[in-house]
Amino acid sequence: MSGVDKAKNKAQNLAGKAKEKFGEATDDKDKQREGKADQTKSDLKDAGEKVKDTFRN
Repeated sequence: MSGVDKAKNKAQNLAGKAKEKFGEATDDKDKQREGKADQTKSDLKDAGEKVKDTFRN
């Protein structure tokens, strides 16, 4: 996985966590769900990159 992809995924994950916490603080269920979805997308991208790396080596 390239360093750039890893950094983008980490940033998306952190933004998702922040969005989720903001949703909790403001009792905004939609924002909480968006935050969790962003985190899930980031995790899936990381998993996909790891699979690619496995087949490259």
